[in-house]
Amino acid sequence: MNKSNMARSALVLMMVLNLSACGGDKKKEASQSLVRIDGQEITVLQLNEELGRTPPQATPEAQAATRKQVLEALVDRQLLLNEAASSKLDRDPKVMQAIERAKAQILAQAYLQAQVAKMVQPTRAEIDDYFVKHPEFFTQRKSFDMQQLVIATKDFSDPLRTMIDNAKSLDEVAAWLDGKSVQYARNQVARTTADLPPQLVSKLQGMKKGQLFVIKENDRSLLVGLNDIKESPVTAEAAVPQIEQYLRNQKSQETAKAELVRLRSLAKLEYLNKVDGVKDEVAAVAPSAVPVASTATDSASKADNMARGVAGLK
Repeated sequence: MNKSNMARSALVLMMVLNLSACGGDKKKEASQSLVRIDGQEITVLQLNEELGRTPPQATPEAQAATRKQVLEALVDRQLLLNEAASSKLDRDPKVMQAIERAKAQILAQAYLQAQVAKMVQPTRAEIDDYFVKHPEFFTQRKSFDMQQLVIATKDFSDPLRTMIDNAKSLDEVAAWLDGKSVQYARNQVARTTADLPPQLVSKLQGMKKGQLFVIKENDRSLLVGLNDIKESPVTAEAAVPQIEQYLRNQKSQETAKAELVRLRSLAKLEYLNKVDGVKDEVAAVAPSAVPVASTATDSASKADNMARGVAGLK
C-alpha cells in the first residue's frame, strides 16, 4: 500500500471513529431523558435529585414503586409548569417576587453551608468533656412514662381544675370528661431527661408516681399522669454518636452566627427608614431570617408537644 492509499485509509478510519463516537453520544444523551412532554424533557438527573429527597426504601419493590411515583410527580409538575408559562404567570409581579425570594434564600443557604463545611469537627476530648459535665443526660438519665388526655383549652374550666387536684388517677379525670361530654384524645408517651427541656425535667423529678399535672399550649391543654420514673443510664461509648451530632450542630450554629456578625461588620449597612432602624449591637446578634444549614438540636428541639408547653405547667 502506497503512502496515498495509507493516508486515505487513515482518513476513512478517523471518519468512522468520529461517527461512532457521535452516535454513542447521541445514544447516551437520549438515554438520559426519561419522558418528553411537549418538547420538554425529564431526565435521569432530575429524577435522581428528587429521589435523593425521599426516605430510603428497604426493598427493591418499594424502591421501584417510589421511583415510579416520583417520576409521575415530575410529569405532573412539568405539565403545570408548561401551563403556567403559557398563561404568562412567570411575568406576574407576585410570582416574580416569590421566585427572587426563593433564589435569594437558596444562594444564602448555599453560602452558609459552604462556611459550615469548613468548621473543625468535634474532638473526642470535647465529646468526653460534654459527657462528664451532663450526667443528667447519660449516667443519671431517667425515663418518664406518662399518659395524656388532650383537650381543647376552651374546655379547661375551673371545675376541671378542681377535679384534677382531687383525682387519684387519670382514669378518674377521663370518666369526669365523659360525664361532661368533653372531647379528648388519649396518648401514652415515654420521654427521658435527654429528650425534655431542663425546666420540665426538674419539675418531673420532683413529682411522685401517679401525680397529675397540666400543660397548657395555646388552643389545647394536656392533662398528664406520671405513671413511672425509671433509671435509664447510657454508657460513654453509646453516647458518642449523640454527643458528636449535638456538638457538630452547635458548632454549625455558632459558625453561621459568627459569619453573619463578620459580614455585618464589613458591610456598609444603612437603614433608610428610621422606624425600621435598630441599634448596631442588636442587629449584630439578631436571629437571621436565613435558615442555617445545620441548626443546633438541643433538648428542647427534641421534645414533643409536652415540652413546648412547659411554660403552662401547673
